[in-house]
Amino acid sequence: MKKILLGLTFISTALISYAQVEPQAIGGRFGGGNYGGGFELTYQHALGDVNRLEFDLGINAHNNTSFISAAGIYQWVWELGEGFNWYAGPGAQFLAVKNASAFGVGGQIGVEYNFNVNLDTPLLISIDTRPMLNFASGNSDFGWGAALGIRYTF
Repeated sequence: MKKILLGLTFISTALISYAQVEPQAIGGRFGGGNYGGGFELTYQHALGDVNRLEFDLGINAHNNTSFISAAGIYQWVWELGEGFNWYAGPGAQFLAVKNASAFGVGGQIGVEYNFNVNLDTPLLISIDTRPMLNFASGNSDFGWGAALGIRYTF
C-alpha cells in the first residue's frame, strides 16, 4: 500500500510541477505531416511563469501547391526535469492556398529542452505536433504536422 501511495504522490507531483518559461523566444519550426513540409517563423511570449502564447507564420508545400499559414497557440508548460519541459494547449490557424483559404482549430503538444537553465545558453529546442480540424468552403478535414523548433530566448 505504501508503494502505491508513494507512486501516486510522485505522479501527481510530476503533473503539477510547473516550469519557469522564458519571457520571449524567437526562431523557426521545421516540419511536415499531411500539411506537407515547410518552415515557420515562430515567436513565444510568456504570460506568466507557467503559460505563454506562440505565434507562427509559415510557408508550406503539399502536392505541388504552396500555401502560407498563420497560427496562434495558448500553451501551459510543465517541468519534466531541470530544463526539460512538456507543453500543451489549444490554438487556431489560418491557411491560404491560391484562391482558397481555410480556418482550423485544434491544439499543440510537445517537449522542449531549455539550454538556458543548465548551460546559460539562450537556446530552446522543441519537438511537437499540432493536430487541427480545418474548415474550408463547406467541407472539413483533419490535419496534423510535426515539427522541430529552434528558438533564441531573451
